[in-house]
This record gives sequence, C-alpha cells and structure tokens, in this order.
Amino acid sequence: MIITLKDGTKKEYAEAKSAYDIALDISEGLARAACAAEADGRVVDLRTVIDSDCELNILTARDEKGLAALRHTASHVLAEAVKRLYPEAKLAIGPSIDTGFYYDFDHEPFSREDLDAIEKEMKKIIKEGARLEKFTLPRAEAMAYMEEKGEPYKVELIRDLPEDAVISFYKQGGFTDLCAGPHLMNTKGVKAFKLISSSGAYWRGNEKNKMLARIYGTAYSTKDELNEHLRQMEEAKKRDHNKLGREMEIFTTADVIGQGLPLIMPKGEIIIRTLQRWIENEEEKRGYMRTKTPLVAKKDLYVISDHWNHYKEGMFVLGDEEDPESEVFALRPMTCPFQYYVYKASQKSYRDLPCRYGETSTLFRNEDSGEMHGLTRVRQFTISEGHLIVRPDQIEEEFKGCVDLAKYCLTTLGLQDDVTYRLSLWDPKNPDKYLGTVETWNEVQDMMRKILDHIGLEYTEAEGESAFYGPKLDIQAKNVYGKEDTMITIQLDMFLAERFDMYYVDKDGEKKRPFIIHRTSMGCYERTLAWLIEKYAGMFPTWLCPEQVRVLPISEKFHDYAHKVMEQLKDNGIRASVDDRSEKIGYKIRESRLDRVPYMLVVGAKEEEDGVVSVRSRYKGDEGQKELQAFIDDICREIRTKEIRRIEAEEQSK
Repeated sequence: MIITLKDGTKKEYAEAKSAYDIALDISEGLARAACAAEADGRVVDLRTVIDSDCELNILTARDEKGLAALRHTASHVLAEAVKRLYPEAKLAIGPSIDTGFYYDFDHEPFSREDLDAIEKEMKKIIKEGARLEKFTLPRAEAMAYMEEKGEPYKVELIRDLPEDAVISFYKQGGFTDLCAGPHLMNTKGVKAFKLISSSGAYWRGNEKNKMLARIYGTAYSTKDELNEHLRQMEEAKKRDHNKLGREMEIFTTADVIGQGLPLIMPKGEIIIRTLQRWIENEEEKRGYMRTKTPLVAKKDLYVISDHWNHYKEGMFVLGDEEDPESEVFALRPMTCPFQYYVYKASQKSYRDLPCRYGETSTLFRNEDSGEMHGLTRVRQFTISEGHLIVRPDQIEEEFKGCVDLAKYCLTTLGLQDDVTYRLSLWDPKNPDKYLGTVETWNEVQDMMRKILDHIGLEYTEAEGESAFYGPKLDIQAKNVYGKEDTMITIQLDMFLAERFDMYYVDKDGEKKRPFIIHRTSMGCYERTLAWLIEKYAGMFPTWLCPEQVRVLPISEKFHDYAHKVMEQLKDNGIRASVDDRSEKIGYKIRESRLDRVPYMLVVGAKEEEDGVVSVRSRYKGDEGQKELQAFIDDICREIRTKEIRRIEAEEQSK
C-alpha cells in the first residue's frame, strides 16, 4: 500500500500498519509527540490499522485535532478520578471543547477543594500510565454492559442509537467509558492539565432534565503552554462582560424578572442608543426605508412562513392552542414576515427594486435556561434587522452591499480583525428540516460561493448551520473564554417570497418572484455591547463612552468655573459631568481613571484666569493646558469621526 504524507512524501508498505507504527517509521520524535492521525480526512486513533492506500497526516498537540484528542483523554482521566473518589457518581458525557474539556456527573456540586483532590487523583492515574484500549459491542450487549455498571445516562445514550449500531468503548486500567474516540495511546500523554471550575448543567441541555455537576478543565502538551493559557484566563476574567458590565453598572439582572431578561442601566442605554442612531443613519444613507412593526402576531403569520413548523419550540406562544375558538398569538422571533406585508401593501414593478427595509427590531426567543449568559444569550434582544427584496439580476450587487455595510460597522467599532466568516449550508442528510428541493439548495449555495469568491472573502463552510429557508454568511467572533458566537448574518432566501405570494411586475408585464436577502448590519445590540465590553475592557472609544469628560475642580472655589466648562461641553453634545466633592484632586483623578472616563479637565485659579483647562486623558496621561474651545474642537472631531485612540504603553501600565 502507498501512504501519502502531508508534505506529499509517499511511503510504501508491504503489509498493513497502525498509524502509530507509520509515525514511528517516519521518526521516533514524531511518534512520541503524536496524539492522533488523519486518514483521508477522517480523524482516527493512532492504534487504527491502515491497510490500503491513503493520505495520512500524523497529528500532534500543535494541531487542533491532535490537541482535541489529548484533551478528550484528559476528560477520561478526570472521569476515572471522580469514580475512584466518589463511586456513587454517575457518568454523563465528557467531550473536548475549544478551550479544554469538561465532564458531567450526576453528583452533588463540586467545591474548589473537591477539584484539588480530583486533580491529585488524576496525577496518580497519569503516572500509572495505563494503555487506552478500544473495543466494541453490539447495541444490546452495550446496554446490558452499562446497566450492569449502573450508568443510566450511558444506557440512555446507547438506547438512542440505531438497533444495528456497533458501540465503541475505551478501557484504561480498571476504568471503562462509552466513547467514539479518538484517544492517546496511554494516560501518560496527559502531561499538563488543570481543573478550572465546576458549575451546573442540565442533562442534554434541557431544563426539564436533571441538573448535573459539570467540571471544566484544560490540558496542553507542555506546562509552559498551560501556564500561558491560565495567564490568559486571568486576563479574561478581568474582561468578562458578565462581571465587568455589572461592576460598571451597564446592565444587571433580577431573578424575579427572569433569566435571559437583562436590565440595561443608564450607562448601557447610552451606549446602545448611540450605536442605534449611528446604524439607523448609516442605513438610511445606503437607501434603506425604516419600518416599525408589531412585537406580536397571530399564529397564522408564522404558519405561512413555516416558522410554526420549524421554530415553534423557540417561540413564546400566547393563547390556548388546544381551544379551536381561541386566537393564538406569538411574540415575534424575527421581523421578516411583518416587512413582507409592508412590501405587499402596494404593487411593485421592476423599477421599484431593490426594495430595502430596515428596522430596529425587538425580538423574543425562548432559549433554554442552560444557554443563558449575560448579554450574549438572552430571551429578549434588539437587532439591526433588514430585508432586501431584489430581482435575480440584483442579487450579487445587493449581497455585496450587505457585506460592505457589515464590514464598515466592524471596522468603525475596531472589531474587523476579531471575526471569521462562515458559509452556513443545509444538511443534505436531513432534507425534511428545510424548505425546497436538493436542486434549488445546490443552485443557491453555489451562487453564494461565487459571490463570496468575487468579493475575495476568506471563509469556511459548515453543513447544517443554515436557516430552513436558505444558506447564510455568518460572521463569527469569540468571547474572552474562546466560545464562538454569530455576530452578524446575511442570508439568501429563495422560498418565502412564494409562500407570501410576493411578486413584482417585470419589463414584459409578467409577474415575477423576487429573491429576499435577510441581513443584520451590526447584529444584536446586547451581544455587540458584551463584545465591546470585553474587547476594550470597558474603556470604550470616546464616541461610545457614557461619560466622555469629567471636570475636576481642585477646590470648591472653582466650582462655578467647573460647571461653566461642563455647560459649554454639553452645549456641544459632549457627555460631561463635574466632580465637585470635597476630595483631593489626586483622589478625583484616580476615581475618574477607575470609572474609565476618557478625558479629565482639571480646573483651578490659573485655568479660570486664562479661560483654559488642564487636560488629562487615559490615552496619554497629562496632555497639558488647552484653550477650552480648542479642546472642544478636538474631542468633537474625535467623536464625529469615531476615532479609536490607542492607549500609550506608559498609561496601560498604570
């Protein structure tokens, strides 16, 4: 057989060999570092026997998929340690994730002291160096095997698999777990790990199921990499919007109001209002017409759009569905069906297209409580939503315009380098989840690929991530902990115009179906606010700051001048305040820095006499004295242009 390696080198073998043996033949160092292998694009164990020609890539912890195998093995070591220390604990699931791994247990919550004890036991298991051995059982035998071990969650997982499924297990010493793999050859390969935290998690993410105890951990191939990750985690905690946003009084929550329903406080409202006015003005410049549509509609609307069949579980339904005499309503999870009726209110010709509608839309989605997190996953949110009704010949140009608008928003906010682009496709193995035919989906997906290629956008593809009515471009970003969320979407819809009987009269006098582009310009305001808090550690660009200038009189003798300065600032649209407390000026400056105010204007006798202000900023520190009007001109230009001033190194270290 001929094995083609990643660099194009070919190796020929007379008999079958394991991936590990092939790695060893290449070099002993590679075999020692190897975590898994990729055979013809499929990630496999190193113990997998290769018996025919294939392309083979040996994966180490430097490869994302190799590191995942290492972390997956660490999760099994964790599970074994928990079973040793707490034999009554029941095993649920334990995958690798982007930032490490976790394992869910049916057990009382784990304290930090418990985690320390589990870590100690894990080190013993790793030192023992047991080999991981894979074996398989038919479904019925696999269920009986896990029933005998008293693992009900594993039995449930197996029960959900097809009757003819062959179930795989991994054994390490006296511990065995249900698992598809891949894994390291032995536990000694887990060289650097740390248990991070413990929290609650509903079984299978469903709040109707039992709350389990989840342990999060991470693992790397070296202690240096682990220590660097832990350092980054400490920095992430400082920037975590869920912590920092509350400390800065940007938002809060209340149990009596409900999970996923944040209260935006005055400072947060200023930021969101500033963003909203900017976006609305920019969209109008680009030819969008504003609409304002209801927050609720009858069930009938969602039946037409087919959201009732595809998305009802994610909606808040009002009324008794079982009573044929009762009108059933639902809070809107999207705006598109409402705007279609704005379009349909008058007949359109080909000259009226493209027709661009924009709306600042408040939406409601019944997310699982286990998914709720700060401002990034909520049940009520506001979005910069838009729908473009276009002729077929306008699709590419209008789609490009939507991408250009999204890029403009990202660049203005300083976020353009923090995103990736994903073409989200349908899942051809589950066509019943979608409207339309295979042919239509393939045609439109190919159309989107060509558009993105013409734009020159670098993107990945993901099956099963599209909307039920069309493929979409998802603009993705990660939070400080590495969890990825969709920030902006642009979707191409080829079905709903027909369902809503939307048409335009073409040049030939015939009625034609338009295409629809669904898009957000900046996405969800709450999620974007969370992103900005973490990006800037609360030190927003000046134009977004709830408080842009604080005037600091050095004593009460200069309160009148300080208030006069503030009034002039406010007259120019600058958000300003006066700190006229009876505190020393050094204390006031420190407080202003802690409050992340970008500019402080210190005023005393000299400043009042000369009609000037002494400027201190978080960007450069002491910027010296300026005439008040000169300072106003400078900050107004900074706000107008939405400049992102960089904080100089000396100020960053303070």
